[in-house]
Amino acid sequence: MTISEQDLRHLRRCVELAEEALSEGDMAFGSVLVSADGAVLAEERNRIHTSEATWHPEIVLARWAAEHLNETERSRATLYTSGEHCPMCSAAHAWAGLGRIVFASSAGQFAVWCEQWGLPASPVKALTINEVAPDIPVAGPVPELSEEIRELHRQYFGIESKD
Repeated sequence: MTISEQDLRHLRRCVELAEEALSEGDMAFGSVLVSADGAVLAEERNRIHTSEATWHPEIVLARWAAEHLNETERSRATLYTSGEHCPMCSAAHAWAGLGRIVFASSAGQFAVWCEQWGLPASPVKALTINEVAPDIPVAGPVPELSEEIRELHRQYFGIESKD
């Protein structure tokens, strides 16, 4: 699936939200929910340390959509996110009946970065969105934004830059 200029604009906002999360002590993830006509409906950032461990932005937006949008509106909405959904968020997205997902960096990239940095393995296997929810249309990663996301995660984990 191709990435449009509108997609890039929304993904850049996701990066800003990820930066905001990082500045508040949370992991660098941010997401934006957009209607079929391109209007921003809601946005959220990660709050796993400042709220609770499952406060991923994708779950918050899936819950928001389930409460505020009808079935058709949900299915036509696009969720933009700085990082590909984890399995928990992929399932929430599918159960809420949301449409397309566009992500800046993939779950696989994140897993490789963590391994390269010598971090402990995640308690949850890095699966693609479509391994969890096969019918959701997805687009990503976006190379020019993936490196920005990598840098934010590097900062979060306190990994020294080799540059």
